[in-house]
Amino acid sequence: MIQHTIQSVELLSRDELTNCQTEKLQLMLREICGQNQFYTGKFEAAGIRPEDISSLDDLVNLPFTKKGELMADQERNGFAANLTYSMERYTRFHQTSGTTGKPLPVFDTNSSWDWWGSCWAQVLTGAGVTAEDRLFCAFSFGPFIGFWASVEGAKQDGALMIPGGGRSSIDRLHLMRDTQSTVLCCTPTYALHLLEVAREHNFDLDDLKIHTTIHAGEPGANIPATKKRIESGWSSLCYDHAGASEIGAFGFESRNNRHHLSIIENEFIAEIIDPDSGEYAEEGTTGELVLTNLGRWGFPVIRYRTGDAVTVPPLAKTNKGLLSFDGGIIGRSDDMVIVRGVNIFPSAIDNFIRQYPEIDEYRVTVDKTGSMDELRIEIEMAEGSDTASVQAALLRTVSSELGVRPGLHSVSRGVLPRSEEKAKRFYVKGR
Repeated sequence: MIQHTIQSVELLSRDELTNCQTEKLQLMLREICGQNQFYTGKFEAAGIRPEDISSLDDLVNLPFTKKGELMADQERNGFAANLTYSMERYTRFHQTSGTTGKPLPVFDTNSSWDWWGSCWAQVLTGAGVTAEDRLFCAFSFGPFIGFWASVEGAKQDGALMIPGGGRSSIDRLHLMRDTQSTVLCCTPTYALHLLEVAREHNFDLDDLKIHTTIHAGEPGANIPATKKRIESGWSSLCYDHAGASEIGAFGFESRNNRHHLSIIENEFIAEIIDPDSGEYAEEGTTGELVLTNLGRWGFPVIRYRTGDAVTVPPLAKTNKGLLSFDGGIIGRSDDMVIVRGVNIFPSAIDNFIRQYPEIDEYRVTVDKTGSMDELRIEIEMAEGSDTASVQAALLRTVSSELGVRPGLHSVSRGVLPRSEEKAKRFYVKGR
C-alpha cells in the first residue's frame, strides 16, 4: 500500500484519493471483522459482510456510530470499549475530555500510535514545520490526548520537540526564549492567555523566535477574530487543527489553503449529513461531519457522527484537492442553543468578543429556566482599559448581529478561570 505525505496527497486527483481510501477501508474491515466485537456485532445486525463493501458508494450501507454506543460498550465491558485485539497489544491509554459527559477511555497499539503520529506529522508539514524548527508544546501531560500525538508527529517530521509541561505560564515563556523555539503548540485559549501573562510580567515577546502557532484541543483558531488576535499578538501565522480522542487527528490548515480546514483524506473518509434525516446534506447547507478513520485498526471508528457542524462545500471544489471547509468547524450541534428564536453557536459569540483586545477573558450563560430566555455575558478587562466604551461597543455588536440583547457585565480581574486545556466558557441553565 502506497504511503503519502501531505504534499503528495494534495496533488492526488479525486479518483486517486478515492482508490486510496477504498483500499484502506477494505483492508481495515477484513482485519476487524471477527476480532472487534463492537463492530462485528453492528455489522452482523445490519447484515453486512466486509466483502459487501467494494467501493465508497457502498459506505452508506454501513450503520452510523455514535459516541453513546461506545460509552455503552465500555460500560458493558468494564473499562475498555471497541478493541480489536487483546489488551496485551495496547501500549497507550487516553480519554476524551468529558466536556459532553463521562470521559471515554481510548486505547492504541504501537501501530495505531504510529498512525496518530503520521497524521500529526501531516498537520505540522501543512503548517510549514520542518526539521529546522523547534516545537514548543505548552501543555501538561494528562490523560486527555490534547497534544500528546504532536510529540510523535514532531519525531516523524524531524522537528526538535521541547516539552513545556510542569511549568507556570511565565516560566514557559522564558523557556521558549531560552530554547529559541520557533513553533508553539497549544489551545487557542492558552495562546491568548500567554499574551496576557507576557503583558502583566513585562515580558518582551520580540525576544522570541516564534513564527508559527498551531492550535487544537478546542475550537477557536478557525474563528476570524480569534485567529487575527493570535496572529497579531504573536506576530506569527496561526493554524487550526481538528481532531478527537476517539477519532484521530483528521483536519488541518495549510499554507496552501489558509482559513480552510482540510481533511487528511488519505487517512479519513468524510461525509456530511443532515443531522435530523441522516441523508447527505445539500451543497451550501450546514451539516454534521461524519468520519471513518482508516489506519487505527486497534480502535476504529466507522461512520462516526462527530457532532461537528460544517458548511457543505460546492461540488466543483470537492473534485479538486482535499476536501476542505471554509471557516472550519462552525461548532458542535449539541452546543447550539436557541435564545428567543435565534440559533446561537458559541463560536459566533467568541468571534464578537475577540474583536476587542481589551477583553482578556469572558463567560457566557444562557438561562432557560424562566419564561424568557436570558443571555448573559461576563467580561474581564485588561488593566487600564476603558470598560464603559468597550461594553457599549460589544453590546451594540452582539445585539445587531444576533438580534438578541444580552445582559453584559464586567467582573474583577482574576474572577474568570483560565485553562491550558479545553476551556469552558459557555453554560446553559435549564436545558
